Amino acid sequence: MSKIAVVYWSGTGNTESMAASVADGAREQGAEVDLFQVSDFDASMLENYDALAFGCPAMGSEELESEEFQPLWDEVKDHLGERKVVLFGSYEWADGEWLENWKADAEDASVNVVDSLAVYDAPGPQEQAACQALGAALA
Repeated sequence: MSKIAVVYWSGTGNTESMAASVADGAREQGAEVDLFQVSDFDASMLENYDALAFGCPAMGSEELESEEFQPLWDEVKDHLGERKVVLFGSYEWADGEWLENWKADAEDASVNVVDSLAVYDAPGPQEQAACQALGAALA
């Protein structure tokens, strides 16, 4: 059984809702899942997990949240090794470019990104199902 961490930052609750669905999808495949707000996770915890999901909405001009999430991401991205990783988040303007930039940054750091998902505004039933599929991809 794989052990998965779902780590997220959410300002409006949209990405938090997505994180819960990602966790549900992984659990449905038999994985043991821990759900963390970004402030409750640090790089020393990586060794406890086989795979990770990171969630952050688009902030400012298409960027990751800068106070908590970006510092954690910068700390962990070079230490993920071959673990499977998915990236997800919501956005309310522009076209979701922040996720493409985030994925490129991850790949530049040799992160094993197996999938990613950007959702416009609040996730509805179809988007929640896509989040569950994202979690299942990690299990």
